[in-house]
Amino acid sequence: MQAKKIITEDCTRGMDPVRVDGRELIRLRQAGAALPLRAVKISGPMAGNYLSRFKGRGMEFDEARPYQPGDDVRSLDWKVTARTGRPFTKLFREERERSVLLWVDYRAPMHFATRGAFKAVLAARAAALLAWSAVHHGDRLGGLIFSESDHLELRPQRGKRAVLDFIRRLGDGFPGQPAMADAGARRTAARHALARLRRVARPGGLLFLLSDFRALDETAEAHLIHLARHNDLVLLFIHDRLEKELPPPGRYRLSNGQRTISIDTTSHAARTAHARRFLNHEGQLRELCQRTGIHMLACATDQDPLAVLQDGLGKRPL
Repeated sequence: MQAKKIITEDCTRGMDPVRVDGRELIRLRQAGAALPLRAVKISGPMAGNYLSRFKGRGMEFDEARPYQPGDDVRSLDWKVTARTGRPFTKLFREERERSVLLWVDYRAPMHFATRGAFKAVLAARAAALLAWSAVHHGDRLGGLIFSESDHLELRPQRGKRAVLDFIRRLGDGFPGQPAMADAGARRTAARHALARLRRVARPGGLLFLLSDFRALDETAEAHLIHLARHNDLVLLFIHDRLEKELPPPGRYRLSNGQRTISIDTTSHAARTAHARRFLNHEGQLRELCQRTGIHMLACATDQDPLAVLQDGLGKRPL
């Protein structure tokens, strides 16, 4: 069997760090096809209940046969059992295609980076790589792109046209000037986008959520838990290194293109509190993932998203 080619060079080098360019995302086709979504191994907290790869393409009913010792009692066909008076087990076959859905966060905090590319730009690049991989392996591709003021949706489709439609939406949905929304508006946008994802997703799908996961509340968490019960979920946690650790003590100026602020990093207490906030946020995400069997990957704004996806998708949940 021919080995799968692994691309080791940064496929996003030289791309625009603050804007989404559809032409650049189209050029990620070859790199995206190298992501082996069909062969990814994933385990949950109850490993015995998971296939050796993503539950992926979904399982559809094939036939019922008499129960045999060792069969999973959860697969009993109760209607046939009641009709015949003998226990019967449902047999399933893998569906010929699976839906891969990409949930991309363009909210205001995603338009930030102190190095590399904006978090929103990195999310778009990772989404394009996953989109090319999905159609390369025969899956249907759909997605949802949202901000505080906009919402774009693509129902699952097959083929290259699906990727090109999705890439066009990634470009159309990218705000020229992100809204200066408060935390309440960000929470509302995330809740609405997750509720829409629940309506679009069919059981057995593979869902990638690309975000910094800021301003998520209990309602949003409940949506994630529900989605995880019926689908394979992968969270790509995108962050900037400044969010994790402040730069060396001193005074700095930061700008988002609309306004400039000054920060003072000389206070040890402030530095400690800043680092603790990030660790608490990341820790809550990891705890949710461990509790629900969601797969989580982390990607900094100065990392190559292809390398992160290649390295992380074959590992156990973090």
